[in-house]
Amino acid sequence: MSFRGLGAGLLVLFLLSGCNTADIYQDDRYNPPVYWGQHVVRSGETLYSIAWRYGRDYRELGNANGIKPPYTIKPGQVIRLDLRGHVPSGQSVASSSASTSTSRKASRPAPRQTPTSAPKPRIQRAPQADKSLQEQTQVVSDIQWRWPNVGPVIAGYSTSGKVNKGVDISGKPGDPVRAAARGSVVYAGSGLLGYGNLIIINHNEHYLSAYAHNRKILVQEGENVRAGQLIAEMGSSGANATKLHFEIRKNGNPVDPMHYLPPR
Repeated sequence: MSFRGLGAGLLVLFLLSGCNTADIYQDDRYNPPVYWGQHVVRSGETLYSIAWRYGRDYRELGNANGIKPPYTIKPGQVIRLDLRGHVPSGQSVASSSASTSTSRKASRPAPRQTPTSAPKPRIQRAPQADKSLQEQTQVVSDIQWRWPNVGPVIAGYSTSGKVNKGVDISGKPGDPVRAAARGSVVYAGSGLLGYGNLIIINHNEHYLSAYAHNRKILVQEGENVRAGQLIAEMGSSGANATKLHFEIRKNGNPVDPMHYLPPR
């Protein structure tokens, strides 16, 4: 069979399968959002973790699938990714209805993308220089941010080459992982490939933060946490070394955490 014929056969197989495969969220060169296929809910998943996996705003994805706050889902439920919704504020992300032609187009994989560069958010209150890094906070976008761990940063946010959707912080097994800001735990589990034991915290309708590769998770879904609260122990789950992978996402899109955390 020719290469062209083989490629066409694989495309047909993909379109017939309907569901997305692990490679679209394991590939560190690829950054969602994903607007094709569907996702079948598995035990332990939340709408927040599914939206995180596919680079979607959880409010938009919920609206597209007729799921309303508090965004309760159940195993076996089908989440359609080829539909686009809008956020509750009324600012439309995209039309929630899809025509036949649009659905056919959405079923095809989009070209690979990388995180887009966003303008730096305005700092509303800078940290006090006389405090240690662990105690310092910085108010950005009406949220008081602090470092989840004060170990050395070994990999920064990157939109080219080896894409990194957050920052990586090194440390020893068992080192403390703390909430970067107050909020509510919307996911605590190990269902997202490449993240290991993962915690996702919802800070407000726009911002989420994530803490990956933990050795042990110390909080539960639905728990309210305060800034600086111990939420996990650093580990190497889903990674080849002990580290904390920390991300901040605004409306479903990765942003550079260094624009929010106090300067080092």
